[in-house]
Amino acid sequence: MVNRIPEDKIAEIKNSADIVEIISDAVQLKKAGRNYLGLCPFHNEKTPSFSVSPDKQIFHCFGCGVGGNVFTFLMKQEGFSFPEAARMLAGRYGVVIPPPQLSPEQHQQLKFREDLLNVNREAMQYFRHALMNSRAGQGALQYLLKRGLTEAAIDQFNLGYTPDGWDNLLIFMKKKGVAATLVEKSGLVVPRKSRSGYYDRFRNRIIFPIFAQSGQVIGFGGRVMDDGLPKYLNSPETPLYHKSRSLYGLHNARNQCRLRESVFIVEGYFDLIALHQNGVTNAVATLGTALTVEHVKLLRGYIGQNGKVMLVYDSDEAGIKAAQRSIAVFDNAFVNAQILVLPEGHDPDSFIQSNGIDEFHAAAAKASSAIEFLLESAIAQYGLSIDGKLRVISELLKPLAAVNDGVARSLHAKLIAERLNIDEEAIVEKLNQYLKRPRPSERGSGQLAADKLIANRPGAGSIRMERRLITMMLQFPEINPEIEAQGVLDYFENQELQTIGMAILRCFDQTGRESSPASGKDQSWISTVVDAVETELQSQLTHLANTDDSWSLDGSRKLIAQFLSGRQNIRSSQTLETQIRAAEQNNDERLLEKLLIEKYKLAVRKSRQNAAMQEDN
Repeated sequence: MVNRIPEDKIAEIKNSADIVEIISDAVQLKKAGRNYLGLCPFHNEKTPSFSVSPDKQIFHCFGCGVGGNVFTFLMKQEGFSFPEAARMLAGRYGVVIPPPQLSPEQHQQLKFREDLLNVNREAMQYFRHALMNSRAGQGALQYLLKRGLTEAAIDQFNLGYTPDGWDNLLIFMKKKGVAATLVEKSGLVVPRKSRSGYYDRFRNRIIFPIFAQSGQVIGFGGRVMDDGLPKYLNSPETPLYHKSRSLYGLHNARNQCRLRESVFIVEGYFDLIALHQNGVTNAVATLGTALTVEHVKLLRGYIGQNGKVMLVYDSDEAGIKAAQRSIAVFDNAFVNAQILVLPEGHDPDSFIQSNGIDEFHAAAAKASSAIEFLLESAIAQYGLSIDGKLRVISELLKPLAAVNDGVARSLHAKLIAERLNIDEEAIVEKLNQYLKRPRPSERGSGQLAADKLIANRPGAGSIRMERRLITMMLQFPEINPEIEAQGVLDYFENQELQTIGMAILRCFDQTGRESSPASGKDQSWISTVVDAVETELQSQLTHLANTDDSWSLDGSRKLIAQFLSGRQNIRSSQTLETQIRAAEQNNDERLLEKLLIEKYKLAVRKSRQNAAMQEDN
């Protein structure tokens, strides 16, 4: 990768940076024992639950669960990529990062990307100048002002205008010395069918620059000011711009989304700007495409797993279909959403202009869940006759089946039964029949993976024991060689905890044996473990590391012995059950009797071990 920073420099940055100092720039921290406490910057709270450990160089919020090291904090707080966070810290603490050694291909790739970004910056300035300073742009500016946009909003979103004509932008770029082929790669011009040249993609349109989270211009949207078609025209897919992963206004909204733990999602440029200039600054818009799982996962990074998503749709057929699609999208991304349906004939822009922002907030407070919205829409379409109720149920089976959470699905089924005044068991039976039908194309890999995850989830007691072992590995790392030698992690049932445990052993091998963290004087190696796991696991890791349990060598070995004995008994029991079934099928009574005696002895031994563990706990 062209942005890769040498590992020794990452380690130098980590050793030089002070997490308390960095976080203090954004959070007021107070000393509390060995740690520091403050109000979490990632969710609203009145009582401090955000803990920073200078010894371990990690942070963890016991309110919302977010956690990580100094790199993680900057990535979440500032929206930096890892290389950006590392380079910022390097500059602050005087760590010199050598220029990356690029292959010719990497150098060419980097230059091509920078050239495209430069083309987009020049194009945005051209469009801005045409709107604010040209005679042709005065009509476009008046159009925007009449639509209720303020001059401040026009400036904030860098709106522009492109005059009528086939090659205005092309001529401008030629004067700047930019090759037409490069402008084509940016999506701003289109080759003529005759292959005799190019023509401008956007002509006589209001221009909306589309920004990446980093603030760089990656694409454009254009809207006509009359009844011309298409009304909206967006940049095509380019090396910079991908509709399925881009959201309009996110670079303006990300901090407010994080602070409010919520986001409004609308479908139009004007709708988005209308919300922002009326104080709803935690709003984004899709870019002429359906909402995707990638969009939702991107937003989840800002609002958190328990954040609130408000989808704002029109009440027409297109809005209903969009809501239907959103069920599976949000559920596969493990995010709950509500649907706000505005009165007929209104979009957010027109609704706010007619009724004011207070009425918009009042409507949002009454928003329904996606299933409730689909239920009422189906009832409005089919009615509540016997035939109508059957059609309603049939229409809701697919979105109901898309709900991964079994409890939520059951509650939705109860709601539908009460609203239709029919037996709940009848709906559950219909749903079970639907779920048993083979529909891989409908359920998709995401749903199948979720089903597998739920089916393989170990019991609470099993997870509790595995969590204690991970905590022990972090707090008492001198036991880690024995963990590795006895293959303890091989017996883990929870894959996330097993992954964390393997990362601990790797980092202990790389840093622990040399720096001797077992002495208890240096716990900063734990920050290295944070970098060694995926982002989704960092909060769980910092939560386990943020305890001050007292461990001894004898106590640690006893815990390992209890865990291994229990897991080995389980595996022996499973093997025994397989042998018993085989003996029954073969009518081997002598072998069956012997196996049943072994099963009884194993059960007695397991009972005694459980009793001993309860006494120890």
